[in-house]
Amino acid sequence: MILPASQVRLVSQFARIAIESNMVIGLRMAGMMGLMVQAPGEPFRMVAEKHAAVSESLFAMASAGMRGHSTERMLSAGMRPYGRRTRANSRRLTAVKSG
Repeated sequence: MILPASQVRLVSQFARIAIESNMVIGLRMAGMMGLMVQAPGEPFRMVAEKHAAVSESLFAMASAGMRGHSTERMLSAGMRPYGRRTRANSRRLTAVKSG
């Protein structure tokens, strides 16, 4: 079965988020176990960012739905806030710290 381009984009967006979130979870667990240095506010950030992502995601999906966009575009809009956070977290947690 050949998927339409919009579904392929949606699946690739989901796969990227899944891969990045696995990496972020592993790095944060290593930090909590003391295997690597983590910022003092990392545990709080872990929890606080979830609330913002959920509200942004719901708002983006509702906005896309009210504009009459397709289901794929609604889902993509809803995943975008999570994707931004997983990308930012993976970059921040894997950045080489000098000094």
